[in-house]
Amino acid sequence: MRLRTPAARFPAAASLVAGLVLTGCTTTQPRPDAAPDEVIKAATGRLTDACLTRQGLTPPRPGQSPPPADEQQRVSGALFGTGPAELSVTLPTGHVVRAHTDGCLAAAQQRLYGDQPRWFRTSVIVNNLEPEADRTHRSLAEVRERHRAEIADWRRLRAHALAAATTLLDTPPPTGDPRP
Repeated sequence: MRLRTPAARFPAAASLVAGLVLTGCTTTQPRPDAAPDEVIKAATGRLTDACLTRQGLTPPRPGQSPPPADEQQRVSGALFGTGPAELSVTLPTGHVVRAHTDGCLAAAQQRLYGDQPRWFRTSVIVNNLEPEADRTHRSLAEVRERHRAEIADWRRLRAHALAAATTLLDTPPPTGDPRP
């Protein structure tokens, strides 16, 4: 996901990207009582790690010394996609958020949410309701009411992702097949 604006304006999107980069898409198994976000994050990590491995790349790990710059660039391209971003949402604040449909992260989102372009659009809108309220001088409740269809869609997609993530994490890949 490429942000065309300061990351501070899009805390949720920036957190997702930063979290994946900083944690190296770790595949730690969440606790049985883990929050839904932790379960989805763990499944996303498992999927992105397997995708990178299939491409002959080493998934980054916390505490690991960084690879050479050219290797980092290959991993970043494989993880986040390359070329012009195919997805774009212009927010009421005027900011444009873009993302790729290629790359391991997009593939993981497609598998978990069932519709990566719809998840991208919906999550960007829902994660930026507060900046919209600030920009339009409306209450957060008014902005939420205005976007109730997107919020409902976000909830449906997230429930789908949680179910898919739980199944993925409860089902180990077959021996010898790194493909989750």
